[in-house]
Amino acid sequence: MDLFELFNQLTPASWLRAALAFAIVALAIPLGLPLARRWDWVDRPGGRKQHDGAVPVIGGIAILLAAIFTFLVFEPQLNLRVFTFFAGAILLVAVGQADDLHDLRARWRIGAQAVAALGMVFLAGWQASNLHDVFGFAALNIGLLAVPFTVFIVVGVINALNMADGVDGLAGSLALVSMLLFTAFALYAGDAVLAERLLGLSAAVLGFLLWNHRFPWQPRAKVFLGNGGSMLLGFIIAWSSVRLTQNPTHPVSPVLGPWTLALPLIDCVVLMVRRWRHGVSPFRADRNHMHHLLLDAGYTPSMVVLVMAGGSLLLGLGAALAVKLGVYRPLLVGVFLVLLMAWYVFSRKRDLAVARLRWLRGGRPSSPEALQAAGEATETR
Repeated sequence: MDLFELFNQLTPASWLRAALAFAIVALAIPLGLPLARRWDWVDRPGGRKQHDGAVPVIGGIAILLAAIFTFLVFEPQLNLRVFTFFAGAILLVAVGQADDLHDLRARWRIGAQAVAALGMVFLAGWQASNLHDVFGFAALNIGLLAVPFTVFIVVGVINALNMADGVDGLAGSLALVSMLLFTAFALYAGDAVLAERLLGLSAAVLGFLLWNHRFPWQPRAKVFLGNGGSMLLGFIIAWSSVRLTQNPTHPVSPVLGPWTLALPLIDCVVLMVRRWRHGVSPFRADRNHMHHLLLDAGYTPSMVVLVMAGGSLLLGLGAALAVKLGVYRPLLVGVFLVLLMAWYVFSRKRDLAVARLRWLRGGRPSSPEALQAAGEATETR
C-alpha cells in the first residue's frame, strides 16, 4: 500500500474538517494581527533575533483555536483523554505566550511541559512503557521507568522543535512533516480517529505557514509561532508518538517516532551535550543550531526550510520503508545514533562546518588550507 492509497482511506468528513481548520487559521491570523500589535503581543529584533521589525506571535493561538473549534464541530463528545490533551495544550500556549512577552526563566517552561506530560500519563493513560522492538526483545516493558521516560520524550520533542524555530517557516514545516508522517502511520495501523485529528491539525499548521513562510509575494513572515506555538506543536507530536506506539489495538513500532523529527532532534541533543560539556546551561541560547550554520554558509531561509524539512521527510519515509521491509529494528536505532554522532563531529568546529556546508551548497570551493584555517579559528574561540 503506497502513501496515496493510505490517504484515500480518509472520509469526506475528514477532508472537510481539515479544510475548516485551514480556513480558520488562514483567516484568523490576518484578522488578529492588528489586535496583536495593539496588545503588544509581538517579537522584537535584538541579540540573536535578526528579523525586521516587531512581528506578532499569535500563530500558536490561532492553531489552538482551530483545533478546539473543529473538535467541537466534528467530535462533540468530550472524554477525559480529550480534556487532558486540550488542558495540556492550553497550559503550554499560555506559558509560551507569557514567555514571549515577559521572558520567563527556563524552569517555568520546563515545568509546564512536565505537567502536560504527567497529565498525559496519569489522566489520559498514555505512557511509553512498551519498547517491544527497540532493543530486539519482544514485549520489553520498562515498568516504573515509563513515567520519567514519557516526561523525557515530551520535554525533549517540545524543546527540539522550539530550538528549530529560528527561520521563517522552519518549525512549522518540520512539524507539518512529522504530523503528516504520523497521519500515514495511523492510517496504516488502522487508527482512523487519530489520523483524522492529525490531518486537521496538519491543515491548521498549513494555514499558519501561509503567513509564516517566505513567498515571492511575501518576502518576510507576517506572524510567528511564538514559544507557545512551538510548544503546542511539539506536544501534539509527542502525544501522537506515544499514543501510536503504545496502542496494542493499532500498533506502530516505537522505532519510528524519532525518525519523523530526525534533524531537529539530532541538532537539539548535540547542542545540549556540547553546552553541558562546556559547563553552560543546556537551554542557553546561541547561534550554533543547524539552521544557523546553514544560514552562515549562504543558504537562504527558504533553502534552509527545504533542506531541513525535506531531509526530515526523506529520513522518516526511509525509516518507515525499512520497518515495512522487516529491517532489524535495533539497526535503525543504531543508524540514528550514528547520524547523531556524525553531526556532533561535523559541527564540532563551527567555522569548519560552515565552510563545508558552503562547499556542499555549490559555493566557492574551499581549499585544504582554507578549511584548516577555519578549523584553527574555531579552536581559538
